Amino acid sequence: MSTAAAPARSGQVLADLLPATRVRDAALVVSGAVLTGVAAQFALPIPGSPVPVTGQTFAVLLVGSALGAGRGLLSMLVYLLAGMAGVPWFAEGASGVAAPSFGYVIGMVLASAMVGALARRGADRTPLRMAGTMLLGSAVIYAVGLPYLSFALDLSAGRTLAAGFTPFLLGDVLKAALAMGVLPAVWKLLERRR
Repeated sequence: MSTAAAPARSGQVLADLLPATRVRDAALVVSGAVLTGVAAQFALPIPGSPVPVTGQTFAVLLVGSALGAGRGLLSMLVYLLAGMAGVPWFAEGASGVAAPSFGYVIGMVLASAMVGALARRGADRTPLRMAGTMLLGSAVIYAVGLPYLSFALDLSAGRTLAAGFTPFLLGDVLKAALAMGVLPAVWKLLERRR
């Protein structure tokens, strides 16, 4: 039975609207990892920070929301493990675990699962809820990334915030605003086609 017949059914994420197969799930997981790797290459260096602004976090949070907690988590694990194994798809073509920004990548794995779980509860259906979901996902990424950055570079709390948090606030707000429009609009479009 196709799940596409009821696009707004409670407990679904966008990926659930595709015919359910293991091939579909594998393709979605790999595609989410690739999308994140590609988005990470759109990087803007920040003076005084070893962490660039990228499209990576936006991709991670969209992948989690669209795929759900399980597939989103697996997708980011593929991204993390492949990058650790040498695939140059972390920010600015990096790979491995030596970068001081690697903690953010670990946080992305957790954030993807969390936003996926929230999306399954309908957090991707309205602009306000989607913005809140994106901001919570970003908070999870920071919760892991900032301590890792501090430890890797032996920075004080103030210097850590100045290098790894403050320069990214405006971008996080813009990413949340963009997500506010994208996913709820997709759900509305699917409702109209029903």
